[in-house]
This record gives sequence, C-alpha cells and structure tokens, in this order.
Amino acid sequence: MKLFNRILALPLMMVALVLLAAGPARAVVEIDINRANVEPLPIAITDFLSTDGVGAQIAEVVAADLKRSGLFAPIGKAAFIETITNADAAPRFQDWTVINAQALVTGRVVREADGRLRAEFRLWDTFAGQQLSGEQFFTRPENWRRVAHIIADAIYERLTGEKGYFDSRVVFVSESGPKTDRQKQLAIMDQDGANLRMLTNANELVLTPRFSPSRQEITYMSFEGGQPRVYLLQLETGQRELVGNFPGMTFSPRFSPDGQKVIMSLQQEGNANIYTMDLRSRATTRLTSTAAIDTSPSYSPDGSQIVFESDRGGRQQLYIMGADGSNQRRVSFGDGSYSTPVWSPRGDLIAFTKQSGGKFSIGVMRTDGSGERILTTGYHNEGPTWSPNGRVLMFFRQPAGAGGPQIHSIDLTGYNEQLVSTPTFASDPAWSPLLE
Repeated sequence: MKLFNRILALPLMMVALVLLAAGPARAVVEIDINRANVEPLPIAITDFLSTDGVGAQIAEVVAADLKRSGLFAPIGKAAFIETITNADAAPRFQDWTVINAQALVTGRVVREADGRLRAEFRLWDTFAGQQLSGEQFFTRPENWRRVAHIIADAIYERLTGEKGYFDSRVVFVSESGPKTDRQKQLAIMDQDGANLRMLTNANELVLTPRFSPSRQEITYMSFEGGQPRVYLLQLETGQRELVGNFPGMTFSPRFSPDGQKVIMSLQQEGNANIYTMDLRSRATTRLTSTAAIDTSPSYSPDGSQIVFESDRGGRQQLYIMGADGSNQRRVSFGDGSYSTPVWSPRGDLIAFTKQSGGKFSIGVMRTDGSGERILTTGYHNEGPTWSPNGRVLMFFRQPAGAGGPQIHSIDLTGYNEQLVSTPTFASDPAWSPLLE
C-alpha cells in the first residue's frame, strides 16, 4: 500500500509515526458527539498480530479506552467470525457487518532488529468496505501502553472529528492511613489509572497539584515545615523549587495558559486575594483587593480572563475578571454556594463544585453564567478537572461514613460516570494536556 510519511516527535517515548493509506477525508461511519444522547458505536477491535502477546495487550488497552469514553461499544471477541491472519489484507467485511460491527480495527506488532517495537493499526468502515485510516509507530518495548493510548486517540479523532484525550496523565493526592491521621502524597498515573508512581514522600501534607500547559511540570501546595507554600516540580527530573516565600499562606496555585505565570491566592489577616507571579522575573501582581476570601483562580484558554470564587457577597460565588484584575463581575446566581471553578480547554464552559441542600454537585455553566447544568450529585463531590479535549471531567468523591475519597470521571452528558481505580484513596485530580 502507498505510504504517507510523517514524523511525530514524542520526547517521552521517542516514537516515529508513518501514516498508512487511508480513505476519503470524511468517514462514512462517524459519531456526532454534539447530540444530547449518543448511542455507542459498535466497534470490533481484533488482537493485533504479534509473536509475544503484546499485540493482544495493545488491543485490550485500545478497547478499554474507547469503551470508557461512552461513545464506543467494543464487541466481544467470542462473536468474531473472521480470524485476522494478514494485517495488510482487507478483511471480509460481510463477516463483520453480520455481527453489526460498524467499524473494525486490525493491527500487528513486530520487534525490529534494533529491539524497537513497530506497532501499526488500520481502521475500517465495514459497511462502506473501505479503510478510514492507518498509522504505524516505532518505540521502545516499555512504551507499548502509551502507543495503545495514541492509537485510541487516532480512532476517536477519526470517528468523532475531535481530538482524543487518552494519551494523557493525571496528577492527584494519594491518601493512606486512618482518617484521623491521613498521609497525603503527590502521585501521577495514566488517565486510565495505570503506571502509577509517587512524586513526594508521606511526611509532608500536599494539596492542589496542577499541570503546566506547556511543560512536564506541576505546581502544588505543601505544608512542609508547617507553613503552606507553593512549589514547582519537574516531573522528569524530580527537581523542585519554591515559587515564592510570601508572608501568610498561599493557596490554589495554577498556571497561566502559556505556562509563564502562576496565579494563586494569598491569605493575610483574615482575608485572601489573588496574585500572579511571573516565573522568569518572580515579579508579583495583585489582582483583587477585598476584605473577602478570593481564591481558586483559573484562566480562560486564551489567557484573557480569570474565573475565581469569592464570598464578597456573603457566600461563595463565582466571579470573572480580566487577566489584569479589571471588570470583576459575578456570574453564578443559583441557590447554594459555588467553588473550585475551572475553565474548559475549549473555552465554552466553566466547571464548578456546588454545595446546596446538604449535598455537593459537579456542574458546568456557560462563561456568562447561563445554562447551568448539574452532572452528578453526592454526599461530597469536589474538585473538577477537564480532559484535554474538554469533553470529560474528573473529580473526587468522599462517601458518607467510613472509607476515603476516590476519583471518578463523567462526560458532559452526565450519563457516563465511572470510577477511576487507584490502589489508595485519591483526591484533588488534575488532568494533563495531551502528551507530546
């Protein structure tokens, strides 16, 4: 088949990518994810041909990613009629349409002479009888799982028209020990809960980790030494630095969209105001000046506006201001209290936590405060964070009674809520951008 060459630079895994011959630009089979209620697309994902089992592992991760999105319904392998034995040949499409597989994924994994893996896949429209896309990757064997996430992203994008979110990571607070003496560490994992590793030790209290949009770096708050301070941590090197030794307590750090600033709340003498710090010059700028508690700031994707929470009106509500602190205005007006606002990477919505009637809800609203929708409600839900494509939220839920917090995900329809499994209790998740 004709090959279209393209190299994708991925520093974390050193993957080379080649596009295989594909069909027309517009798929015959596709998913309209803008509909209110999307019927999952039946898709068959065959074990990728390989000699050592890694092909089946890759196919399993691809299927799990797509199923978890709620947009795809992988068909059980027991229903398959055709056994794929040649990854280059077109499948017998009738064998797949008869089991209602509207899309089909085939592939293979080969170990090259230099030890690298060559993983390739093809996506087929079974009813039209044509190939929709195909790519191949070269990587080190230990990166097979990430290749699976990239393949799932490619399939998601081809069939929905939007970027996927599977090749991403989540940083969170790992909690262990009894409730009266809970140990909290920073931890990081793939978005599906795999490849978990700890980033800090258990002898310091850590809170509110947040990803940089431009570097493999996070900012977080630590009570090391008994005083809350904001730190930067380089994920690849483990190097850590103090953002600033401010008087009082600093809270809720978050990066600007260009990664050049950190915005945070600084508490002094009973009130808290919002400041930014330029990470190069270390110059600080004060954005709010009230006798209230202004905290949890989050930038719009273009960096022009900031949403934050404030009790200046008597209870916690959401406010928006210009990036320079100008034009501060309230945007939430429903019953209850609003907190932890996060601007969508698409720029169209703001996610929030809402406390009302003794329960905590995760919801979204338009940036002018209209169109409020509650996605899920529970005993204690908190801390929403957006997927890179702005279609899914993660948050943490503290159950009533015994037990500890756990991370859940839910899409914008509010119907596809799922537990993200972690070996310890987990809170305060923050989703990374797509890896590069």
